[in-house]
Amino acid sequence: MINWSDLKTGDSARIVGYTEDNISYRKKMLSMGLLPGTIFILKRIAPLGDPVEIEIRGFSLVLRKKEAKILVLERIE
Repeated sequence: MINWSDLKTGDSARIVGYTEDNISYRKKMLSMGLLPGTIFILKRIAPLGDPVEIEIRGFSLVLRKKEAKILVLERIE
């Protein structure tokens, strides 16, 4: 399992699950299609590190780091 800080631009990752932190953010992630098993590509990181842009299922999605931290990830080689 990896953290957002372990990813670099162009890296692919799979969503494995969610941390047990904030349930309201978890519901928001599910409604945006960030389901366990979904693969995405990290497209961009803002100069100060927040927000991050990912490409998922053919569209771009921008997430705040605070929101993205609840995702448990696995790197795809």
